[in-house]
Amino acid sequence: MFIDIHDLELRPLDFNEEFRPAIIDFGPDIRQTSSLTARGRAELLEECHGGKRDKILDIRLVGSLATRLEVSCARCLEPVGHTVTRDFDLLYRPQGVDGGREELSVTAVEAEIGYYSGDGMLLEDVLREQVLLALPIKTVCREECKGLCPQCGKNLNQGECLCARPADVRWHALDGLRDKLHR
Repeated sequence: MFIDIHDLELRPLDFNEEFRPAIIDFGPDIRQTSSLTARGRAELLEECHGGKRDKILDIRLVGSLATRLEVSCARCLEPVGHTVTRDFDLLYRPQGVDGGREELSVTAVEAEIGYYSGDGMLLEDVLREQVLLALPIKTVCREECKGLCPQCGKNLNQGECLCARPADVRWHALDGLRDKLHR
């Protein structure tokens, strides 16, 4: 769904959209298992910038989303389900409008501003970003996950493999210590 700035000049836009799995690309490691629903409102905010003559047309998106995803465990690669629900209140400014200013530190408020180019933005892009931000950086199926064998690739949660474990060279200096202590 394209949010057109010219339509927003006439009136705010209410949206209630449903995106089936595979409509929005979340990348190769994330699989959407249920429809993504998004409800909310897009409106145009006029902001005076550097004087009354310079108007900036910001797009404000307020709404919520919900979906279910599967992400691979970072240790054993088994799928892990995530239910994602998120409310958002976002502000998008025309790309390049803040350019040309002297470099200054960014305030917390400015860090929350996104940018759009051209005549608007795709709602799907906004939703993709919000879903990705809602996911944990690293997903594990459970804290005690043993992961995969580095030699054969067997899931060690399903049992030990028959691979010979190479000795950890960091412990070689202590190899004979046990024998010396027990004499």
